[in-house]
Amino acid sequence: MPILRTLQPGDEVSLEAFLLQHTDTSMFLRSNWRAAGLLDQGARFQGTYVAAYIDESIVAVAAHFWNGMIVVQAPVYLQEVVQAVVAQSGRAISGISGPAAQVEATKSILGLSNRTTQLDEFEILFSLILRDLQIPQALASAKVECRLPHPEELELLTEWRVAYSMETLGQRDTPSLKPVCRLAIEAYQTTAMHWVLVAGDTPVSYSAFNASLPDIVQIGGVWTPPALRGKGYAKSVVAGSLLDARSQGVKRAILFTGHNNQAAQAVYRGIGFLPTGEKYGLVLFEETQA
Repeated sequence: MPILRTLQPGDEVSLEAFLLQHTDTSMFLRSNWRAAGLLDQGARFQGTYVAAYIDESIVAVAAHFWNGMIVVQAPVYLQEVVQAVVAQSGRAISGISGPAAQVEATKSILGLSNRTTQLDEFEILFSLILRDLQIPQALASAKVECRLPHPEELELLTEWRVAYSMETLGQRDTPSLKPVCRLAIEAYQTTAMHWVLVAGDTPVSYSAFNASLPDIVQIGGVWTPPALRGKGYAKSVVAGSLLDARSQGVKRAILFTGHNNQAAQAVYRGIGFLPTGEKYGLVLFEETQA
C-alpha cells in the first residue's frame, strides 16, 4: 500500500517529476503550484495537495484548490488520494478536472454521480508545437492586431467573460457571476496572460492562458461575441497570443474543447492544432456542496 502525504514546501521536485510523466493532463496542477507554492492559505491558485508515494516516489496526486475545484492525476490509488485531500482541505467541492476516466471515477468515489452539474464533459485534448503555428492572413498583414488589453477595456472583457461563462461553462446569471468574472479578468491583466484582438480600434475577440509554464501554455476562455463570429477573429486572437508565447521561448500549446463544439475545433485545427488522442474531464457542479 502507498504512503499518503500532504505535500509541503520542499516537495516540489518530487511533484514535478511525477507530473512531467503526464504533461498534457497536468497543466493546472503544474501551473498552480508554480504560481502559488504548496502551502494552502486559501489564496488564488493555492490548494491542498495529497500524494501517494511508493518507494519515495509520487505515483498519484489530488489537489483541492482555493476555488473548490478538485484536480486529479492519479493513474493508481485514485480513491485514496481523493478521499484524503477532501478530508484534509475541508473545502466545498465546486468541480473536478483531470484525465477523463479519473474524473468520472472521482464523482463516484465522492458520492457525487447524481449531483446536478452545469457542465459535465469529456473534452478533446489538442496540441500544437509552436514552430508549426499557422498564422492567419489577417494577423500577418496587420489587418487586425492582437495585444494586451488596455485598462479601459477590462469592463467590456468582464462582460464578455460573463457571456463566455454562461454559454460555454453553463453558468447561470447570478449576482455573484460578474464579480467573479471581474476578478478573473483582473488577475489575467496583472499576469499579462490574456489578449484582445482589435480591428481598427474595436475589440472583436479574446483569448487567455489558463495555465502557463516556461515551455508550454494552455489556452482557455476564447470568446468572440456572436455578432462578430465567422470572420476568423478567434483564429487570429489565439494565434497572436501564441506568437507572444513563442517569442518568450514557449515551445508548445495545448487546449481542450467539447466533442460537440465543431466551430471551436475548426478554429484550432485552422492554426495547426491536432488531437492528442487523450480525453480531458471537466465537471462543474450546479451549486457548491460542503
